[in-house]
Amino acid sequence: MIRQAVNIFSIPELRKKVLFTLLAIVIYRLGSYIPIPGTSTAFLQQIISQSGSVDASGGYLGFIAAITGGSMYPFLFCLGVMPYISASIVIQLLTTVVPSLEKLAKEGDVGRKKITEYTRYLTVLLCLVQGSILVQASLSGPHNPNGWNQDPSTVGHIVYFLTAIIGITGGTIFLMWLGEQIDEFGIGNGASLIIMAGIINRLPAVVGYLHTNGTWSLTESSGAGISAGVVVLLIMMFVGVVIGTVAVTQGQRRIPLQQARQIRGRRVYGSAQRTYLPLRVNQAGVIPVIFASSLLIIPGWGIAALMKVPFFQSSTFLMRLHDDLGRYGMIYMLLYVALIFVFCFFWTAIQFQPNEIANNLRDHGSFIPGMRPGSRTSDYLEKVMNRITYVGSAFLAGIAIIPLLVTDATGVNPLMTGFLGGTGLLIIVGVALDLVQRIESHLIMRHYEGFLASGRIHSRQG
Repeated sequence: MIRQAVNIFSIPELRKKVLFTLLAIVIYRLGSYIPIPGTSTAFLQQIISQSGSVDASGGYLGFIAAITGGSMYPFLFCLGVMPYISASIVIQLLTTVVPSLEKLAKEGDVGRKKITEYTRYLTVLLCLVQGSILVQASLSGPHNPNGWNQDPSTVGHIVYFLTAIIGITGGTIFLMWLGEQIDEFGIGNGASLIIMAGIINRLPAVVGYLHTNGTWSLTESSGAGISAGVVVLLIMMFVGVVIGTVAVTQGQRRIPLQQARQIRGRRVYGSAQRTYLPLRVNQAGVIPVIFASSLLIIPGWGIAALMKVPFFQSSTFLMRLHDDLGRYGMIYMLLYVALIFVFCFFWTAIQFQPNEIANNLRDHGSFIPGMRPGSRTSDYLEKVMNRITYVGSAFLAGIAIIPLLVTDATGVNPLMTGFLGGTGLLIIVGVALDLVQRIESHLIMRHYEGFLASGRIHSRQG
């Protein structure tokens, strides 16, 4: 491994890419501590004093912050790149249903630049909306006793509200630009690396939490400390998720292909040698988990708002329903799993186009042995993809639900269990695998060894 690391810096082009990427990540981490102008000094001091602990902003906002690398604190980068990711997903979905966008996507570089421009506009709009919700909730929320704003007057409140929204929007736009610079001059996916850096930033707090609250007692749990059994369980979760993520991320269902022989004059084109069409097991990535979490927060907020009405305040049914729809309620978990499966199949149906693949295979003279080109090939590919999507959906559902079960059973901080065995770790492993594969491709292209002496790390494409 040391020799491979030396090889990375012995290639001038790769060295520049790696150093530029590291510099960009350092700039992002330094900028993450720039507060919004006008923020209460006492509140900033309170945040600094709690910086060594696990983020206590629980609930949905804390979960989103944990898996996007942002925070719920009054800093310019508090939204991270989540608005840009959301805008990219929305534009990608619209490309499949809006004919004009679909036409732009097929026009090459000019069309892609136009779609990128639309994505940036939508990012600004989402920043304004999400920033307004975050700032308003933080100014009036009970979980911020000192408040964000140091000026309690009405005028000061309005000025700070507008300043915060502009600052948060500008911070996200800067991160979007920084991610694009990494894509162009660095190595790896810029937005994904920024998210991963924000998630990894919580690692020291998680280790400190385990060190402070962990005990060697086999029976002692929440309250006085975390028992040794729970610590072992968390470590097993960590190792299991890493192994499972690598297996599922790299997992493929290889469809055998054969090239039809063509005789032109005295030459024979094509060969009988088989190639493969790789179909990824987890086609949707982590997107279904984020979508399902976003959708499930709406019923809880709706019932909470309804319970504020005097007529419904004493309703036992609504109170029980509100508890069941909480993050650790049975109904919530069942709906969570169901929605993950639904979004997995929905996203896969959008991304994977069997008809287009079948037509491309036919146009290039390739075919699946035993299958007629055209509709039969398309139906077969769709059938295979549906089967392997069940496996990917079950894996994502397990990754998402196991931390909730462990937190409910042990009382450990939910953001810590989510980091050690949840969606955050899934993102870290996936992005790290992609980064290692890109670096390895540079090394092998210049006749250096990859990271593994026994062979290459197989990419997602095969």
